[in-house]
Amino acid sequence: MAILEVKDITKQFGGLTANKDITMDVEEGKITAVIGPNGAGKTTFFNMITGVYQPTSGEIKLDGKSLIGLRPDEVAKKGISRTFQNIRLFGEMSVIENVLVGMHTHLKTNLLGIFLNLPFTKREEANAEKEAYRLLEYFDLHHLLNEKANNLSYGAQRKLEIARALATKPKLILLDEPAAGMNPKETKELTDIIKTMGQQFNVTVLLIEHDMKLVMEISEHIVVLDHGEKIAEGNPEQIRTNPKVIEAYLGSAAVH
Repeated sequence: MAILEVKDITKQFGGLTANKDITMDVEEGKITAVIGPNGAGKTTFFNMITGVYQPTSGEIKLDGKSLIGLRPDEVAKKGISRTFQNIRLFGEMSVIENVLVGMHTHLKTNLLGIFLNLPFTKREEANAEKEAYRLLEYFDLHHLLNEKANNLSYGAQRKLEIARALATKPKLILLDEPAAGMNPKETKELTDIIKTMGQQFNVTVLLIEHDMKLVMEISEHIVVLDHGEKIAEGNPEQIRTNPKVIEAYLGSAAVH
């Protein structure tokens, strides 16, 4: 069953068409990758799904309900979370505080409850901290919970950003080049995390990634964009051998 349905979406910026008539489904519980050369329109595509941009035309639905016209915060409340190409953490806040910030969308405590230090507020805060710790354990960051986010290694910051995105309890998480800038050891750790993340947190994964080894290892379905248009989709083997994909990447080595 498709959790996300995208039909004929186009995005134009003046005379420039960044995405044109893209149609695809993201199946619930599966890992789907969107790949393509630089400038293929991948991030614009993510920005439309998350409400950063509104499509010029077309339809986007989550669980059968339209996302068109919703702001990014409204899209997040519907159940979509994301990470970014450029890490966006609260650098002066601690590791656990960054994760707790991600939980605010589903906490019921209000300012009055915090001010009066009500029992319900205390219980909810304690439960949130336990949940945050569980997330950090999964990402092997629990021993750094009081460290400032700015002080973490690059790979650890990447993992923390994903942990914070998961803290919103999304139905669908969008990972924008999660392995960018990682060394081989960090990439291997991330590969293992993404493989099991869906089942562990009951979330569907949609990612953009240039690391083809990672994509081919973890993806169940792959969509290929080039010059803003979808040129192919299928399983890893179908994509690996597709002539249009090979041509777009200027050689078969890029998709092996």
